[in-house]
Amino acid sequence: MDASDVVLIKQHLIDPEICIRCNTCESICPVKAITHDSANYVVDAAKCNLCMDCISPCPTGSIDNWRMVPKARAYTLAEQFGWDELPAELSEQQLAEAGITPGAVAEIEPAAPALPAAVSGETAFNSAQYGANLPPWSAAHAYTNLYGPKASEKTVSATVVGNVRVTEVGKEYDTHHVMLDFGTMPFPVLEGQSIAIVPPGVDANGKPHHPRQYSIASPRNGERPGYNNLSLTIKRVLEDHQGNPVRGVASNYMCDLKVGDKVQVIGPFGASFLMPNHPKSHIVMICTGTGSAPMRAMTEWRRRLRQSGKFEGGKLMLFFGARTKEELPYFGPLQSLPKDFIDINFAFSRTPGQPKKYVQDAMRERAADLAALLADPNAFFYVCGLKAMEEGVVLALKDIAQGAGLHWEAVGAALKRDGRLHLETY
Repeated sequence: MDASDVVLIKQHLIDPEICIRCNTCESICPVKAITHDSANYVVDAAKCNLCMDCISPCPTGSIDNWRMVPKARAYTLAEQFGWDELPAELSEQQLAEAGITPGAVAEIEPAAPALPAAVSGETAFNSAQYGANLPPWSAAHAYTNLYGPKASEKTVSATVVGNVRVTEVGKEYDTHHVMLDFGTMPFPVLEGQSIAIVPPGVDANGKPHHPRQYSIASPRNGERPGYNNLSLTIKRVLEDHQGNPVRGVASNYMCDLKVGDKVQVIGPFGASFLMPNHPKSHIVMICTGTGSAPMRAMTEWRRRLRQSGKFEGGKLMLFFGARTKEELPYFGPLQSLPKDFIDINFAFSRTPGQPKKYVQDAMRERAADLAALLADPNAFFYVCGLKAMEEGVVLALKDIAQGAGLHWEAVGAALKRDGRLHLETY
């Protein structure tokens, strides 16, 4: 028997019962050990080096699971993709059958050694390393996981009190603003948090549908102020790139809801993508599509504070990207916000007769303003939208900092350490 057969490893696993498939773990893993299919998120034991970068950002705690297994018998990706729940810990008898003496102190090691980028061949810019896992120091306390995803745990029922389309009619897309009311059931939320909806019914294999996560689009005191409600921005895709009809489960279910319908909700989730509360703090919001949801929540809360006359807010900047203005949610309401309240910069990549423009291009056009904010400890940056935008946005911040004579590694480290740069992409 090879010696490696009797080495124990601490294998990192993701609990499929708790996971809400938000993609946070996969997007942040520096060694690309996490992947997913339509059912589960899984960890490749051959790549995982136990760096722990994915632990704290996970909104549910599903990522914080481990099993002691013989290295040669580590759970494969195929096994993990087929799980509905985590396997039990191996018993002493099972370990003995694998060649490990019961009660003996076996060697325990990571599944894969941590390698420097130059050794591993990983030379690409890693935007995730600059994303903060801690909220701003002045953020309000966030309540999380009040209602859980497991069947044995309690969900909460919410009533649909509004469902309005917020993009112009198009054949490829359909974006709705859905408002949910929780009645007397406690459901405290903050800007930047999310909830998950549990679609009714079962999938083709007879299994209950997985919860679907959505960012909250309303401020802490409700879409309708003073009521126990919140709103969501939900986009369903109607056609794929080949023009074939697409009918996803959760987003179609949500977009088709009628006033008075009931939905099952779990959460809330998220304790880091939170806005600062101290006076004169600046907020830079960078988003695409439905990534505008948390930005709308932050903007609306600041607007209400401004109206109260009891809070002196700092600068608000918004960089908002879409293929066309017709696909951009809330385009009309955004146009009516006072210019001295928020500095809005649009970027459209598919406007007929116009060159392609992305959010990072709009950021570079405002380099002087952004450089000053990068250097200001009271300025906080939020990025939300498709995963493909993240690297370009953080690279733009790096270029802007360096162009202004700032040392990027020092700036980037401060953004992460002080909870000033938050990345939420999917």
